[in-house]
Amino acid sequence: MSGNHNQSLERALKIVDLAAEAGVDAVKLQTYTPDTMTLDIHTGEFFIESETNIWKGQSLYNLYKEAYTPWEWHEAIFERCKKHGLLAFSSPFDETAVDFLETLNVPAYKIASFENIDIPLIKKVAATGKPVIISTGMATVAELDEAVQAVRSEGNDQIILLKCTSTYPATPENSNLATISHMRELFGVEVGLSDHTMGIGAAVAAVGLGATVIEKHFTTSRAEGGVDAAFSLEPHEMKMLVEETERAWLSLGVVHYGPTNAEKPSLEHRRSLYVTEDLKAGDTITKENVRAIRPGHGLPPKYYDIVLGKTIKKDVKKGTPLSWDILL
Repeated sequence: MSGNHNQSLERALKIVDLAAEAGVDAVKLQTYTPDTMTLDIHTGEFFIESETNIWKGQSLYNLYKEAYTPWEWHEAIFERCKKHGLLAFSSPFDETAVDFLETLNVPAYKIASFENIDIPLIKKVAATGKPVIISTGMATVAELDEAVQAVRSEGNDQIILLKCTSTYPATPENSNLATISHMRELFGVEVGLSDHTMGIGAAVAAVGLGATVIEKHFTTSRAEGGVDAAFSLEPHEMKMLVEETERAWLSLGVVHYGPTNAEKPSLEHRRSLYVTEDLKAGDTITKENVRAIRPGHGLPPKYYDIVLGKTIKKDVKKGTPLSWDILL
């Protein structure tokens, strides 16, 4: 949900309702206040001036003031999620947020990309014994190793790493999804994608590479605006994401050759060798009277060169599947 509630609890609850209709499994909030994120300073490095930043022209403090989810809303939002059968959890941005979320008995925690180097925060979250999802944006392999080891040092091995590109929006060419399968092998954890690209293509591709969790920003309508609306999915898009990632997951299957049970009825429609003219006993098989056609009741086409020149031992009609028992 991030800040797409636009400081309206009613809108936040509507987002939950629409997310449930779209078929998502979980809704994630962000738990912070402007003061737990930064300082109330509006100049220098506390002011966003980058031309490529969609939040250019705002101070960090004012941006977080606009985007944060009031803590007194959390319980109502979580209750609405529960009503729909959705998991509900959050990204804490400091230790006080973890303490608060523990009072709400959240089932898991998410560490945001910009906090994946905050080892004390990660240890605090890991010490709850609950699953820890970590976005990997900007982190080097060494930094990710530190984060993973921080979780494990608290006796917690319930870790999911989400490949993430920390630009808003992100471009497909900067997504480097091939990292997903490498992370699974390197760290021995579940993997996924925290996706800031537009559309659903990157997320579907990620599933093909082994992603078991997909995170996307969600809004009622991009036209209604909001701090993250520009790179958020609308309800019909989220529904499509749910459906297509499920299809991608189901399609992975296992390594398999040969016909599946579902394919076996189709075997009879493969090509095979058939007599294409009425023949009498003693006639010779030629290119003119035998062809490889559908259906598949005759000899396989690989025997074509072998049967050419052989003699028919009994009368056969056009459309007879060629078999060894009619040949001399």
